Amino acid sequence: MRPPVPVASAPPGLDGPSGQHTLLRIPRHDVGERPFIVIWEATRACPLACLHCRAEAVTRRDPAELSTDEAIALMDSVANFGHPAPLFVITGGDPFARPDLVELVRAGTRAGLSVAVSPSGTPTLTQPNLAALHDAGARAVSLSLDGSSAGVHDAFRGVAGTFEATLRGWRAARDMGLRVQINTTVHRGNLTDLPAIVRLVHELTAMTWSAFFLVPTGRGRELDWLHPEEVEDVLNFVYDAGLHVPARTTEAHHFRRVVLQRQALEAEGVDPVRPLGLGPLYRQLRAALHEALPVQTRRARRPPMDVNAGRGFVFVSHTGQVHPSGFLPMSAGNVRERPLPDLYRSSELLTGLRDPRRLGGRCGRCEFAAVCGGSRSRAYALTGDPYAEEPWCSYQPGGAGAIRHR
Repeated sequence: MRPPVPVASAPPGLDGPSGQHTLLRIPRHDVGERPFIVIWEATRACPLACLHCRAEAVTRRDPAELSTDEAIALMDSVANFGHPAPLFVITGGDPFARPDLVELVRAGTRAGLSVAVSPSGTPTLTQPNLAALHDAGARAVSLSLDGSSAGVHDAFRGVAGTFEATLRGWRAARDMGLRVQINTTVHRGNLTDLPAIVRLVHELTAMTWSAFFLVPTGRGRELDWLHPEEVEDVLNFVYDAGLHVPARTTEAHHFRRVVLQRQALEAEGVDPVRPLGLGPLYRQLRAALHEALPVQTRRARRPPMDVNAGRGFVFVSHTGQVHPSGFLPMSAGNVRERPLPDLYRSSELLTGLRDPRRLGGRCGRCEFAAVCGGSRSRAYALTGDPYAEEPWCSYQPGGAGAIRHR
């Protein structure tokens, strides 16, 4: 295991490796040598019309997609990172649009990978199809739930019936022994519904609930974005939700900073609203969560994993292009030309993103830079510079010291 990265001016109780190790999960291997997780976009074909879609998915498959043999070669190269191999997630579009999906899951399992699949809530999300994935060796599925009711969810996904299809698929996957991750895109249309979504995740059970914070790319450029102060309120709500469901975030790396701040305040018995400057949205969400789930239902929170775009995380597109994440469309090369381990370890783009000294603006001055780093994808989407400061973070460097010495 690589040693934890120290955080300068950390809040009380977090100075030194022991505090860091208990509050953040650290990949067991050097993220400069191997990623913790590899996401492969098997196809962009999907019949849904989701308002935020990064891939701007279309109904037909691209003839330039990786072939079956090329996909198997990709999975073999992921296994070549070493044992244990990175987690391997097959996403889309809708992966079920590929008729070879089960064959690919079986091949990845044979190669020694822990394979997960992220299907869409379409008519292909059936018990027999999920059973075929399970029989082929898939360990988990990742499903999207963007509302606690059909009205909210289906409006966001653009097709009626996706809410019920998702719930059916969720129950079927859970009952056959597949682990289920539920992803929720946080947007202005479902903000007040988030506590009810947490309650539903608690009732139906899931391995993880991940709150995805929009990156304005693809169709997501047209959505009404949250303000940084609202993001801060929601991140603190996600922290509270962690006492009821295994909660994490996607493309909100400053959640790790929130975890450290909240743990420091809790150690002193201090309510977070005033010292963290939380607003009415947080207070509304916290009250609604307490109403929905009045009794703490988890004994411990799930610590967030210390990874970021290109640093423990890498994305391979349907045509083989390697990106730091699916939301950061800068290319580090193509797996049709060079094996993924070579690209991950030597690409100037990926090695650069692993160096916190290259971060600009507030991120470059922030005492949490080494364990946060902000969303490189959102920085690129809004500024054209992947090293720019996180646009949706309201934190001012030095704030942790103000909490410690107030």
